Amino acid sequence: MRTAFGDMPLMAVKDLAANYGHIAALKPTNLHVASGEFVTVLGPNGAGKTTLLRAITRLIASSGRIVFEGRDVSGLRTHELAKLGIIMVPEGRGLFGEMSVRENLLLGAYGSGAADIEPRFERVFGLFPRLRERIDQIAASMSGGEQQMLAVGRALMAEPKLLILDEPSLGLAPRVAFEILSTLGQLNKGGLSILLVEQKAPLALRLAQRVYVLSSGCIRAELPTYEIKSYRDLTRYYFH
Repeated sequence: MRTAFGDMPLMAVKDLAANYGHIAALKPTNLHVASGEFVTVLGPNGAGKTTLLRAITRLIASSGRIVFEGRDVSGLRTHELAKLGIIMVPEGRGLFGEMSVRENLLLGAYGSGAADIEPRFERVFGLFPRLRERIDQIAASMSGGEQQMLAVGRALMAEPKLLILDEPSLGLAPRVAFEILSTLGQLNKGGLSILLVEQKAPLALRLAQRVYVLSSGCIRAELPTYEIKSYRDLTRYYFH
């Protein structure tokens, strides 16, 4: 498989499928992300977007193959994928609310060695200065936007090769959502590969190079984002 970013994708998903009981939440799906690419998955509520990400990261049982850096990793568990560099910021952030900003960030680096922790802190604080100001604050006492910054920062502490995000703008004020998504664009320009599920389609399309449209558990379209000229162009795939 060739991509616009190189000969082989960083990650390729092949015939990935997942059920909830007898319901096929995700039908056999093919998807890839090249090294250095920003890919977004868009679709209506209930389309299967979160299921897709949870299947990729092995948080739910699934069938099909996941190939990462040329290696079949389908049989690995979530923490093993994380050690390879596949890191997800889940919907709802998944922070430890009674722990401080510092402690949540340290958890992101758990298992990766302590020698270079301080440079990781500085990178995160450079992106999100408010986290430095609140380093000893309890996570649950922070605003929604600050908590989302912390969730992204924690993921970056693991030094991901592929950063996966599920609805990072959910429940945030437009200005804060713009700030966080713009930071993702900055990270991608620095070379980080990103797979984003997002409801704020216009901003996601501005940041990503390629889009998958998911509806009713199926990929309805895969195309470069410059081909989406209007919201009508996008929604016609939702009901294809």
